[in-house]
Amino acid sequence: MTDNLALLKLGGSLITDKDKPYTPRLDKLADLAQEIKTVRDSDPDLLLILGHGSGSFGHVAAKKYGTRHGVKTSEEWMGFAEVRFQAAELNRHVMESLINAGVPAISFPPSSSMISNNRKVVRHNILTVRKALDVHLLPVVHGDVAFDETLGGTILSTEDVFKFLVEQFSPARILLAGIEAGVWEDFPARTRLVKQIQLSDYEAMRSGIKGSASTDVTGGMKAKVEEMLSLIRGNRNLTAQIFSAEEHGALTRALQGENVGTLLTA
Repeated sequence: MTDNLALLKLGGSLITDKDKPYTPRLDKLADLAQEIKTVRDSDPDLLLILGHGSGSFGHVAAKKYGTRHGVKTSEEWMGFAEVRFQAAELNRHVMESLINAGVPAISFPPSSSMISNNRKVVRHNILTVRKALDVHLLPVVHGDVAFDETLGGTILSTEDVFKFLVEQFSPARILLAGIEAGVWEDFPARTRLVKQIQLSDYEAMRSGIKGSASTDVTGGMKAKVEEMLSLIRGNRNLTAQIFSAEEHGALTRALQGENVGTLLTA
């Protein structure tokens, strides 16, 4: 395990207006980038890989063409190209915010660096990401299209990419920052926040966990919880946090190790 490595995802609902197609939340992006800059400067030993969702960018075309389920026809390949274009547009906004904040970030788009088989990453030039970490750059990945050995083409969510990175790097933590305070027992009423979910507890509470206010083509809250618990099952020292980064400072606290939102453990 790499004790000082964390994987951080900025959810699509956090960095875009998911109810308005192709609308980034530029002020929020700038704020989050500054928080990342401040934490990295205060803790030079922290290793971080950043991922982000597609929000109101890639999910529009993805839903229209059903890209995640496979790409075979010429029309579907056109959709594949549209999803890639929109994912790249949002990534440009994210990268611009990071660079403007003074964060030495470098993007690794899955569409040009990963091959999957049934949405599981099977090939990637991981040495470039390792080198970026070695020289204290911030590697950035994101939800994107990918060529797939079985499906022709598909969409890899940020969580799909994180699964592969966990296998390669054995991070200590995964942080999923969104707009929900964490996992709710009673969504959408939002009166009972689940502070911690252990593998052994999950089945008892599974039926009570609903989606999120803006579900997308790669799954809602329940899917994210189950993906994280699956990773923890295979890496029992790994923890994951699901939290809101809407309030300034919440991301900083999470990066510094404070338990905010819902903590997932073995």
